[in-house]
Amino acid sequence: MSTAVVGVIDYTTGNSRSVVRALNFLGVPSRLLTSPGELDGIDRLILPGVGAAGTTMSYLGDAGWPAALDELVRDGDMPFLGICVGLQLVFESSAEQGARCLGWLPGSVRPFDGAGVRVPQMGWNQVRPRPGHPFVAGMPDSDYFYFVNSFYAEPADARVVAATTEYGTEFASVIAWRNIMATQFHAEKSGGLGLDLLRRFAALSRGELC
Repeated sequence: MSTAVVGVIDYTTGNSRSVVRALNFLGVPSRLLTSPGELDGIDRLILPGVGAAGTTMSYLGDAGWPAALDELVRDGDMPFLGICVGLQLVFESSAEQGARCLGWLPGSVRPFDGAGVRVPQMGWNQVRPRPGHPFVAGMPDSDYFYFVNSFYAEPADARVVAATTEYGTEFASVIAWRNIMATQFHAEKSGGLGLDLLRRFAALSRGELC
């Protein structure tokens, strides 16, 4: 197990404390972070998400996170894991509240409307990994993870899609590109399989993510 300290970005609409409890259960050192001034000693970052994309981006902007995250993650090599809305924010824009997002990966986020399914998706659904990125190495094929989402990402580059799920349409349920990883499902609420992904994220070396 890596001795890396995981920083979990904390904001009022997020599920940050649930993620920290899961990391504590795994024995992974972690700290809640409310501002970039608390980054000393942090080796990797998790951005959980519960709530709306625009509201979350407003919080991040007010706290000074976008510039710090751009430097460390987009322009650097710090491992990053987005969860739920945290996945959606790595793309350029979201139809939810007309949000401009972090823009690290090309693509946008759209609602499930018109897909003939109940919105939000709430419950367990199958996730089918695609081989290629170490984050999903060893992930079982077509097993179930826990989702709560009304929106989904449409990456412009298919190479970033590390797993897919069907809910009226096929969508990217895991994205992974170098040091940027994210799950649309709640890994911290997905039992042993979700814990395995959190453990893998904490243990991946930066060299594996080049």
